[in-house]
Amino acid sequence: MQYTKLPHSTLEISKIGLGTMTFGEQNSQADAFQQLDYALERGVNFIDTAEMYPVPPTAKTQGKTEEYIGNWIEKSGKREKIVLATKVAGPRNVDYIRGKMALDHRNIHQAIDDSLRRLKTDYVDLYQLHWPQRKTNTFGQLNYPNPETQEEVTLLETLEALNDLVRMGKVRYIGVSNETPWGLMTYLRLAEKHELPRMVSIQNPYNLLNRSFEVGLSEISHFEGVKLLAYSPMAFGVLSGKYLNGARPQGARCSLFERFQRYFTEQGIKATQAYVNLAQEFGLDPAQMALAFVNQKPFVGSNIIGATQLSQLKNNIDSLEITLTEELLKEIDKIATQYSNPCP
Repeated sequence: MQYTKLPHSTLEISKIGLGTMTFGEQNSQADAFQQLDYALERGVNFIDTAEMYPVPPTAKTQGKTEEYIGNWIEKSGKREKIVLATKVAGPRNVDYIRGKMALDHRNIHQAIDDSLRRLKTDYVDLYQLHWPQRKTNTFGQLNYPNPETQEEVTLLETLEALNDLVRMGKVRYIGVSNETPWGLMTYLRLAEKHELPRMVSIQNPYNLLNRSFEVGLSEISHFEGVKLLAYSPMAFGVLSGKYLNGARPQGARCSLFERFQRYFTEQGIKATQAYVNLAQEFGLDPAQMALAFVNQKPFVGSNIIGATQLSQLKNNIDSLEITLTEELLKEIDKIATQYSNPCP
């Protein structure tokens, strides 16, 4: 396993991270325990979750993912062997988590206490804002909405609330997720101006079908030392090629849940076919090529993989053994030019 030290922190995280949003929906607690045990055996120490999980989110299952991880921590006694990350949900149609959702003092304090209780620990290593308070481009939305009014909760108020958690010892470091260049730079500027905790990571989607992180955010990552925790590196499994030609494998995420349409655009399907053909031309498994592409990017701190089966988890971790050649990377960029960010 390879490890990355996140700048401006003492955290050393595995290049492959374990995403857990299937725990409690597609995966039982027994499945979750198996995945966590296997991941640790392979050197994975970065475990990522969220109070909103599992996905798809429902009132019935909300919090189960953290509960499964907490039960594993209690049973295994291996809390100190993992770097545990979770997230506080922003305002959206998830009122069953808390009334009047916001990234304000009340919500953030209640959220961390609820997460710590479910996780059966007294601190998390990395606490992330799952998505912004304000209306902006997130989850594939394009064309900035130009809101006419300012948000009631400012970024400074959010940062001050997070500072409380750090001072109280409930959180070691903080990060953002689904954030924009403006949002990340504003948080960094506010932290410096008001001597508040600095964002040490950003968790955004990044894969062969969505390289939008490279436009703006990668430069911030380089000069400000904020590493990407890349989620959806295989585009919900689409880049494995298993959904091509209209296929819907039994039990697969995009077969079970129609809501996952982000990577099924017309251009996205054409690009996927091109990447699958390219992988086969070079004698590579398409899934491992997609993951290796993310692994090799210098701005990536950890590549957050998700799996429903141990065989998938093994295959995903094994992607670290693959190094994409310059010749192959040039061919990838040719496809990326022809199909530019087809699934933002």
